Amino acid sequence: MGNRHEYEIAFVGLKPGEHEFVYEIDDSFFEEIQPQQDFTNVHVTVKLILDKKSSFLMLKFEIGGTVQLSCDICGNPLQTNLWDDFEVLIKMVNDPEQMNAEEEDPDVYYISRTESHINVKNWIYEFINLSIPLQHTCTNKPDGSLGCNQEALEMLKKLTKRDPESDNPIWKGLDKFRNN
Repeated sequence: MGNRHEYEIAFVGLKPGEHEFVYEIDDSFFEEIQPQQDFTNVHVTVKLILDKKSSFLMLKFEIGGTVQLSCDICGNPLQTNLWDDFEVLIKMVNDPEQMNAEEEDPDVYYISRTESHINVKNWIYEFINLSIPLQHTCTNKPDGSLGCNQEALEMLKKLTKRDPESDNPIWKGLDKFRNN
């Protein structure tokens, strides 16, 4: 188990201006938060630039690295490059709970004026997940054909073919209502 304070930043002791923090993220980071993920072999670098001002903090997360996913079509393993950046504005106020409840912008977060630390672990987790593409498919071959595993595609074709003899006869009369 990693150091639980590794992702806490004591911003109160920092001088105004930009400060850089770098986090190397691997599979163990995700196992601590949620053991079951759609990806493995995580090698991600998160560069965090914290810009400290007198009444707010501006955080810029730069995500870069790779994760291994499975193709949505054939199940082949895919090495996927990640690159994205996200910004979070942290404002210091007297009543942060109420302000966070009322705030509609997800990129604005409120903390108490008496706070001295911020924990960025949940943001790192969220931003890496948001950097992963929604569709995971094998890249097409130069001739334009699918780059997926051909054996898996053939198996899928066999499974999707309907055999009219195996259809249950109790549903047979409903076919006449299909196009109405």
